[in-house]
Order: sequence, then C-alpha cells, then structure tokens
Amino acid sequence: MKPLSKFDLSADIALVTGGAGLLGLQHCEALLEAGSRVVILDIDQSAIERYNEKFSTKYHDKIYSLITNISSESEIVSAKEEIYKKFNAYPSILINNATIDAKYETNNKINATRLEDFDLNQWNLEISVGLSGAFLCSKHFGTEMARAGKGVILNISSDLGLIAPSQFLYEDNSLPVDKQTVKPVTYSVIKHGLIGLTRYMSTYWAKNGVRCNALAPGGVLNNHDTEFKEKLSKLIPMGRMANIDEYKSTIVYMCSDASSYMNGSIISIDGGRTGW
Repeated sequence: MKPLSKFDLSADIALVTGGAGLLGLQHCEALLEAGSRVVILDIDQSAIERYNEKFSTKYHDKIYSLITNISSESEIVSAKEEIYKKFNAYPSILINNATIDAKYETNNKINATRLEDFDLNQWNLEISVGLSGAFLCSKHFGTEMARAGKGVILNISSDLGLIAPSQFLYEDNSLPVDKQTVKPVTYSVIKHGLIGLTRYMSTYWAKNGVRCNALAPGGVLNNHDTEFKEKLSKLIPMGRMANIDEYKSTIVYMCSDASSYMNGSIISIDGGRTGW
C-alpha cells in the first residue's frame, strides 16, 4: 500500500462527541475530507444546526447528527442503535472530544473557579461529560470495534493533561489573591484522566485490533483578548497560539492506517510549550 493511500478513510464511519463545538467542527471536517462518513453526538441543538448548515451541501450523504447527552448511558445506547439503523454498521473510529470548558463571562470572570470555592455539583457535571462520557462511549462503541476486530479510539486531551495550568494567565490586578480567577481543577483532572484512559484501553483491546491514542493540543486562537494571547505566547517556544485548523492533518493521521502501529501514544502539539 502506498503511503498516502493509508490516509484514506472512505471505508470508515467516525463518531465525534462534541462534534459541533469549536475544535469538534475541525475534527469532523478533517474526517470528511479524508472520505469518512461522520456522526456527531452533541447536546447543543443550535450548534448541531450550524454544523449541518456548514456541511450539508457538500457532504449531505456523509453526515449524521444526534442530540445526545453522553453522560447518560441510556442515551449512548440509543444513539448506537440509531447509528446502526442509519448505516447498517457501527463506527470504526471514535473521537472522545466532548468537554465542558469554563468560559469567561462578559465581565471577564469565571465564577467560583478557585479550589477553595469549587462546587461539588459542578465537579460532578464536568467529570460526567469530559471523563465519564468518554468512558461510556468507549465502553459501548469500543466493544463493537473489538467484536469487529478493528477500530480506533482517539481521546482529545490537552497540554494541560501533561502540565499544570499557569494560573497567572487569568490574573486580574484589581482583585486580591483569594479572589483571582483560575483554570478550574476539573479541566486538569479530566485531561489527565483521558491520558490514563487512553493507556488502559490501548492494552485492553490491542489484541482485538483496536488502537487507542490521545492528542494533547495547545491553546487555540478563539477571539482571546490581546493580554491573554501575549501572556500565553510567552510560554510557547514558537511564540504563538495554534490556529484553529492546525490539528486537522494530525486527526486524519491518528485515525487512519497511516498510524497503524501507534497505540497508547500521546501526541502533544502545543508549539513546544510542554518542552520547557
């Protein structure tokens, strides 16, 4: 087989959780461009509608979306049944991408992010999506891959799955230390946990032909304010944040036969941040 032909995904069905989100759309587009049929599971109906609007004309027969809460095992099972009805097959690729990432409010604050104040209900909510959701999707779709003797599970971790957050990035000089906004503990726990899940599954199903790897992206430009971009860029040897499309080729590589001997690996693409 010629090297470039190994990137062809035309025989595959790929499932992307949180596929209508910022990076999720990029993952889906990369898979579609490589020939795959793509299914997205997302809880955000308006985001799914934007996704369908973006891709329906060019890829109308290759995309399928389902509103699904991946923290609910029963909804995942229902989605699996719907996918089989649609394609008469189960996905051969699973990208666990969904997460709840704390966002700045209009007053540039994230409420109750500090460890001392972090609410258990918020902890449970974020873990249920970012980590338990990945486990549940892997459990149900990975089992079908193992039965079929072939499949790829790709977990989307983060550079913050390898290092701790640099909390000074979120500092506001007008606030006292105990009132400063921070990157919440849940994000680090989830992204580190996905790496642990990756390594576990890479050994669990390897003999069944299922590979599992993780991608650890760095920060992606998304209308960040100038001060934040400048602070973060100083932590990155390349001196900038990632452009939104700079992970697409890696997604195709990690999901295709081009990476056929890659298993249990974590690829960090962060402009060199974790190298320092």
